[in-house]
Amino acid sequence: MFSFIWYLIIGGILGWLAGLMIGKDIPGGIIGNIIAGIIGAWIGGMLFGSWGPKISDFYILPALIGAVILIAIISFIFKAMNK
Repeated sequence: MFSFIWYLIIGGILGWLAGLMIGKDIPGGIIGNIIAGIIGAWIGGMLFGSWGPKISDFYILPALIGAVILIAIISFIFKAMNK
């Protein structure tokens, strides 16, 4: 149970940091940040493997890069939909 809570906290922090890095806001607030962080960690793990510091099943650097990629794609899609 406690590892699940850590998973949500680290996912939220990674999603928030990725949003700050590219200057885009994720729709959905904190829930959007958590989802972006968790999915971004999965994408980063698939693309870049497992390297760097690890916190609660997250390899921080690939997870952060994956979250940045995910947020960039989401912001591009929302921008295209609003035209």
